[in-house]
Amino acid sequence: MIALTKPDWALWRARLIRWGGIARSDLSLLFSRRWGRWLAAAACLFLIGCLSFWFLFIKDLPSADRLLSYEPPLPTNVRGIDGSPIYSFARERRVELPYGDMPEQMIHAFISAEDKDFFTHGGIDYLSFGRGIFEYFTKMGSGERARGGSTITQQVAKNLLVGDEYSPTRKIKEAFLAFRIEDTLTKQEIIELYLNQISFGRNAYGVQSAARAYFGKDVDRLTLPEMAYLAVLPKAPSNYSPERGAERALERRAYVLREMEANGYINAAQRADATAAPLGTIARSSDRRDAERPYDGYFMEEVRRELLGKYGENDESGPHSVYDGGLWVRTSFDPKVQKAAEQALRDGLVRYEAGRGWPGAIDTVDVSQGWRKGLNSKIVAVGYPDWLGAVVISKDRTRAELGFQNGTTGDLFPWGANGPRRGIGGRAYDFLKPGDIIAVKKEGNAYVLRSPPTVSGGMVAENPHTGQILAMQGGFDARGAAFNRATQAMRQPGSSFKPLVYAAGLDAGMTPATIVVDAPFCVLQSVSLGTKCFRNFSGGYAGPRTMRWGVEQSRNLMTVRVANQTGMDKVVALAKAMGVGDYPPYLAYSLGAGETTVLKLTNAYAMLANNGRKLTPTVIDYVQDRRGKLIWRADPRPCEGCNMADWNGKPMPRPRARSAQAIDAMTAYQTVHILEGVVQRGTATILRDLGRPLFGKTGTSTGPTNVWFVGGSADLVAGVYLGYDKPRPLGGYAQGGTIAAPIFKQFATVAMKDMPVVPFRAPPGIRMVRIDRASGRRVFGSWPTSDPLASVIWEAFKPESEPRRTIRRDELAKPKAATTARPTSGDSEFLQARGGIY
Repeated sequence: MIALTKPDWALWRARLIRWGGIARSDLSLLFSRRWGRWLAAAACLFLIGCLSFWFLFIKDLPSADRLLSYEPPLPTNVRGIDGSPIYSFARERRVELPYGDMPEQMIHAFISAEDKDFFTHGGIDYLSFGRGIFEYFTKMGSGERARGGSTITQQVAKNLLVGDEYSPTRKIKEAFLAFRIEDTLTKQEIIELYLNQISFGRNAYGVQSAARAYFGKDVDRLTLPEMAYLAVLPKAPSNYSPERGAERALERRAYVLREMEANGYINAAQRADATAAPLGTIARSSDRRDAERPYDGYFMEEVRRELLGKYGENDESGPHSVYDGGLWVRTSFDPKVQKAAEQALRDGLVRYEAGRGWPGAIDTVDVSQGWRKGLNSKIVAVGYPDWLGAVVISKDRTRAELGFQNGTTGDLFPWGANGPRRGIGGRAYDFLKPGDIIAVKKEGNAYVLRSPPTVSGGMVAENPHTGQILAMQGGFDARGAAFNRATQAMRQPGSSFKPLVYAAGLDAGMTPATIVVDAPFCVLQSVSLGTKCFRNFSGGYAGPRTMRWGVEQSRNLMTVRVANQTGMDKVVALAKAMGVGDYPPYLAYSLGAGETTVLKLTNAYAMLANNGRKLTPTVIDYVQDRRGKLIWRADPRPCEGCNMADWNGKPMPRPRARSAQAIDAMTAYQTVHILEGVVQRGTATILRDLGRPLFGKTGTSTGPTNVWFVGGSADLVAGVYLGYDKPRPLGGYAQGGTIAAPIFKQFATVAMKDMPVVPFRAPPGIRMVRIDRASGRRVFGSWPTSDPLASVIWEAFKPESEPRRTIRRDELAKPKAATTARPTSGDSEFLQARGGIY
């Protein structure tokens, strides 16, 4: 900067004064004239108008640069354990497609329908824009809506940046944004945004979802008339729906085809053929049978709850929200196992209530107000795919007319409802009345009445190696109630809790051959409460017996004695460590008086089958974001070198083992080995003919209000209970072995059909010893082991606990005294399969 001296400052001051005077005189001369004042006023108004326009329309306009990083709301896609898609969570059904995957003819159809000059204009069609503004003011107050006159670029601005307010202000903002968008994005990027964003009705957003919703196919398989029909829908999906506006849709489609021909995209022959074609749309998904829909039962609801807990519901919760974050979720859902669990539990519930009579209507509606609307407003849970919800429209002595959700009708004759009405004399048909919503099944040309059970239950199937939940059924039908009895119902497990008591006893030094007295057992509770005496379920006493025998026969008195000798503090500590529940140390809890869920108890049995290693039950294996990046996984163990690119041909790397033990490995195996006897000789012999090594325990709570079975094989463990939601007695004949175990058998027959027959593997240290299961004494001599009812069995012992009491074969009332104490070839195979040492 040049420094100024004092003379310089004085010179510049004099010049400024002179120039200011000239300016003042000139302005005074200008404003002294009338036209000068008008000019000044106009300048001021122009400035004020520009500032107002900027503040009203431009200042708060979003930047078009946001579209460069715009990500449309995408559904969360759920896959099963084999990677197959099974469900999705979304409010807007959308599949995002890049421009290159969109058929050119389909783009031509949309341009012809919406904006034929799209590829040539700069964002606005001035003639249409002006016409739209004019119509707005001429129709103001008439209730009519002016035609939009918006280009595709303006519609992108409206849908993504401005909003759908009906006003000239919005149109002006939309126009300015259209200019910005054209400067920011290419035409291909604009049309890609448009075709992925717009609504087509049927909750379909974007052309790919629309193609699936209306034609059941992807866009690359659409025909010309189908593409033209989709191009009709964005203007007014409800007006051109195939259900209510088929004729209007055909007329509008013909217009689009004519425009395509006029624009040179198709020839006259193509237009004529396409115009003559029918719409060819498929029925709405809500009108199709449930069997054709994706899985949406209890398992998916559990997945949804877990995802909501992790990521929230919408974009306000974060970038990975459930309903619009575009997540990819791999679950442990096994379709085959799930279907087997659903069928087995439903059949078991229906079988229990068979012969009790029809319980009455599921719900009622007023048929005078429109029976179909009333029926569709109700949630009708009928369970089986071939059972249908129906409303009685009318009835006389010879037949009842039924109406169904899809609008069709049918007949129910008296012979189809001749069963008794529960609790009331007479046939069920006599109690039907118009407006009743009932469950029916089609037989021939008529329908027969069916009874959804009032009793309920839950079932879970788990992989005992990983903790993955393969199937989950929380009741007869998930549509009846969101309450998941597999995870939420707290029930008393009864005798199915006993294995934890015996496991605690084994940990405390007992053995499967320990003698426990089956005899009266009473304890003094307190001075005020007096003495508490326990009893066996069937009454009577058996005297001294081995622990194994007590488990197989589910003897309450022997269980209480083991708990008392071991210490209830150790029993409840083990139950807590295995995730079953946190109970007070009272002897009644050794008989299953504490409440738990079928999921928790099944997981505890899975830990036993997993040699005592801790398991966390999971329904989600891992979660990826919309770009495929892994953001969560159930198994967080690091695995160095597991990337296939790093494999050097040596043995494949594996994550380190889950080494945490919930219970001693040898104790766990001894418990499982004892529970194999429950299937072979005890309360679950109904499972013996499945022809594979199985373990498990039945359970019947006081009342009985609940019946249980939990168990399985070395590779699949499942648990099931049955009971009323508001606990009440099931009937004196109800037992876990007669009601719950058959449900498991039906499930296992299907779920385990193609699984390899694998024995339970004994951990290192276990020794297999021949034992007389009545006396608990060690038996020397060669004995057959294939007979499940044999008095001599192989028993699992820890090294320090082998029995010292012995008995030779010739001391028993058995022919052919043994000449050697070495195992036979059959015995050797038995030991080898279990990893035991003779």
